Amino acid sequence: MTRVVSGGYTFYMDKRLDSNLTKIKNNLVRKDTDRVIVVDGAEGCGKSVFSMQVCKKLDDSFDINRVAFNPEEFKELIVRASSGQAILFDEAFTGLSSRGALSVINRLLVSVMMEMRQKNLIVVITMPTFFLLDKYVALWRAKDLFHVYTKKGKRGYWMYFNKEKKKLLYLYGKETYSYKGKNIPKSNFYGQFFDQYVIDEDEYRLRKAKALSDKELDTNSSNRYDKFMNQRDKLLLILRKEFNLNSIELKELLLKYDVDISSNRLRSITSKKLVNR
Repeated sequence: MTRVVSGGYTFYMDKRLDSNLTKIKNNLVRKDTDRVIVVDGAEGCGKSVFSMQVCKKLDDSFDINRVAFNPEEFKELIVRASSGQAILFDEAFTGLSSRGALSVINRLLVSVMMEMRQKNLIVVITMPTFFLLDKYVALWRAKDLFHVYTKKGKRGYWMYFNKEKKKLLYLYGKETYSYKGKNIPKSNFYGQFFDQYVIDEDEYRLRKAKALSDKELDTNSSNRYDKFMNQRDKLLLILRKEFNLNSIELKELLLKYDVDISSNRLRSITSKKLVNR
């Protein structure tokens, strides 16, 4: 382990990891680029603490005010950030069961990529599993993947996949959400970390608890919306089948009841098969 002193905090980091992060930090300005790092793992494995240590090593000024818990905070931090700063998007996908909600996060990540590169930012994203990421972000924009895990119930373990191995892992592991198996590459190297906060722990816990509570409310709302949309689509399918209507005739019928849906949208909906009727 190597002793790291950064921004008023002292902590210990795997020697090889410390060396690699130092190279990343030095290359950011020299190569005029950014760095997207993904840290994933099951709930309670310590991935947030590990991610903070990575951010602190890469940016002495990293603190609680550079941690985002929702898309709005993340986007705002990207816009306000100065060159070379580290930003942590913590638990980006946690608690999101809706496909629509997952898509919102992925679209956001893609949309801010250009600004991240222009500012030479370091962005660390923590999530339950790397396989939830949009393919563009997972394969082309993220350079590093750390998979954090527990061993015999003990926190503090990680394995590292570089850009090439990360791509193979995504392509071959996504179907089963597995990090081991046929054609799945072994990690480049692995190590341990100490369960030590490098920002204000009490403030972090307060903000995270509030964010998770808010996210649960948003998820419930999103799930209700998805249920409503599925019911609407099924009703339109039933109308088409029972009354033998095409999309134009269906549109005219709906307009009589002040429901305005475009013919193209109706054509898309009613081209699906009617299931579970």
